[in-house]
Amino acid sequence: MLAAMSSAALRPSSQATAVSRDRSDACPGTLRLHAADDGALARVRIPGGVLTLGQAEALADATQRLGDGDLHLTSRGNVQVRGLADGCGAELAELLTAAGLLPSRGHERVRNIVASPLSGLDNHGLLDVRPWLSALDTALCASEPAQALSGRFLFALDDGRGDLAGLEADVTVRATADGGAQLALGSAGRALHVSSQDAPRAALAAAEAFLEAGRAGGTRVWRVAELALGADELTESVGHRLTVEGIGHERQARETGRSHGPLPGAVGDALSVHVPLGRLSAPQWRELTRAALGELRLTPWRGVVLPTPGTTAVRRTEALARLDAVGLVTGPGSPWLRVGACIGRPGCAKSRADVRADATAALDAGGALAASGSGRHQGLPLYWSGCERRCGHPRGERIDVVAAPEGGYRLSVVAPGHDEARTVPLDDPSRLAAALAEIT
Repeated sequence: MLAAMSSAALRPSSQATAVSRDRSDACPGTLRLHAADDGALARVRIPGGVLTLGQAEALADATQRLGDGDLHLTSRGNVQVRGLADGCGAELAELLTAAGLLPSRGHERVRNIVASPLSGLDNHGLLDVRPWLSALDTALCASEPAQALSGRFLFALDDGRGDLAGLEADVTVRATADGGAQLALGSAGRALHVSSQDAPRAALAAAEAFLEAGRAGGTRVWRVAELALGADELTESVGHRLTVEGIGHERQARETGRSHGPLPGAVGDALSVHVPLGRLSAPQWRELTRAALGELRLTPWRGVVLPTPGTTAVRRTEALARLDAVGLVTGPGSPWLRVGACIGRPGCAKSRADVRADATAALDAGGALAASGSGRHQGLPLYWSGCERRCGHPRGERIDVVAAPEGGYRLSVVAPGHDEARTVPLDDPSRLAAALAEIT
């Protein structure tokens, strides 16, 4: 068991955005379902997005037998099963347990781990993070304190290419050129350098230090950004905990980067596809499992990476053609790569519009311009939301398209130097290109 953190007082800081939650985290899982307008919803944590073919088949079986028949990808590489009937929770849990997708009932909502999806499959990473992933997930499920983590707390394992840097994970472990690893907390402050061997243990120690810091502050918080601490104060506390645990470390400047997923197509020893709006039908899922060798890797950008080591170029081309034929994005030129949306109507009672239908109509009418915008904000992600909560929106710069109370939508740019209060109305989705030209 990890030793207790120092009892030294942690000073509040005006640099932090302090939040005190007055309730427990209600984030859904597979044992705690969420009641939506289209039926109950289960969120299945898939650490690193990695699924064996057997697990992929079990998920498909679960949604076809109990849900709406589709699998819904999340912005953390997890899977949601929607449209579940009342009283099916026990059967769903049994199916997932048999497939190895529920190794610890006490930890099922806290296994939020994203990992570089192309790690070990191309030549751009510094190391293969799969051993980190296995070790961290095992340690997480063995930690009694970790059961208190929020279902929103996020670990990120970056193989050094910097693809996860913009996800604002609570704990990020990034491979470094010297063969070690950098441990960073939240999105600001300095980092700690540890050995590659100690990286998974250090990540868990950081999460447990976060829990202790929340208790010391007398508040209930879900994410690192909510702690009433300065950017480096939690890092100092984590450093002390690592010392107690016998994990060598030293401070260093944090490496930066931007969140970006692999482009669709053949890349390294893999195929990459994008899933429009993150919704996978049964035929699409079957084609994905047919093309993969051994496993699938779901990405935080609602895509899927299919390892294909040893596969000939001809076979890979044929597989991409089959994936394209079932409606998946297999090339880098698709406007769908920058378009996302919450579930909207009819699945969510809070939504003011069927945002997915409107996003599709706008894309059909406006082509690539609808996805990329124009001017200095050209290329920003375009995210459609049914209300101001903006569930599932991408981190960082984007263009928000939010359903308005009076009907239609309001567009705004979320980017440094841009006034988010400035909005442009959109009464007809087919006129999106004109609204984008005005807002950007």
